[in-house]
This record gives sequence, structure tokens and C-alpha cells, in this order.
Amino acid sequence: MRACWFFILLLATSPALASDMGITVQIPRIDAAEYHRPYVAVWIEDGNQAVAANLAVWYQQKDTKEGVGSKWLADLRQWWRRSGREQNLPIDGVSGATRPVGQHQLRFESGKPPLASLKPGSYQLVVEAVREVGGRELLKIPFDWPISETRHLDAKGQHELGQIKLDLNP
Repeated sequence: MRACWFFILLLATSPALASDMGITVQIPRIDAAEYHRPYVAVWIEDGNQAVAANLAVWYQQKDTKEGVGSKWLADLRQWWRRSGREQNLPIDGVSGATRPVGQHQLRFESGKPPLASLKPGSYQLVVEAVREVGGRELLKIPFDWPISETRHLDAKGQHELGQIKLDLNP
């Protein structure tokens, strides 16, 4: 009987295993006479295409002779229309500086912001990139929440984005 109570106590005090979401965003090398790092927004949208969680917004953080970088965030058209114009920038834990060419990792745990507010259902990871004197690109990867099995999903961009990977682990 003592062993049974000890086991129940152990289960009650052990932390629950959290689901985990890993995202890799690749910014490709582009040969251009005038290259600018892209502005990038990463978010989760629900079945109604409403933003369920903002995950990352990378843009010029400092003032330059051209002005404040946040004034061009509206060029991230989908993100701006669905969420951006309602935000007070910078967004704590979400905003950051533009990233150089290469692969960039994001990691999130269920039960912690920004995933804590996700209800069970079907969602899409959305990654949008736009570059001055360049193009724009938007990629979507559908997934279900909560995570019931390990999933490795991806999408490949054509110009402004490279490989986007979504790794879901229960």
C-alpha cells in the first residue's frame, strides 16, 4: 500500500511532459546589386485565417536616415492586415531585428506563451517575408493541435524564403 501511495505522490508532483514546436526559417542568399535583409513575420492562424498566435516579427529595430523600420511593417501585407496594425511595437518576446542569410530556429512549448492560448483544432503556420528592392513571399504549413504524434512538416519558398520546417513533438 505504501508503494502505491508513493507512486501516486510521484505522479502528482512530476511535471507534465510538454509538447514542443520547433520552427526553422531559412533566409536564402540572393545575388542582387542592392541587397536588404527581409522583414519576416511568423504566426499561427486558425481555420478562419485569424491570428491565433504571433511567434516572430523581424524588422529593422533602429532609426536610420530613412526613418524608423517599423513604418515598413505594413509591407508584410497578410500579417499587417490580420494582426500587425493592432500591435504596440515592439512586441515583447516576438519582435526582433532582421536576420542574415542562413537558418534561424524558433522553439516553443505548449502551456507557455504564445502557445498557451491555442485551443484544440486545425491551424496553419504562416511565414511571410518581404524585402526592399526585392519580392515578397508567403508560405503556409497546416497542422493539428494538440500534438498527438511526432510530425515533421515543411514548405519550400521560391525567392525570399528557403526551406521552412515545422517540427511537432508531443
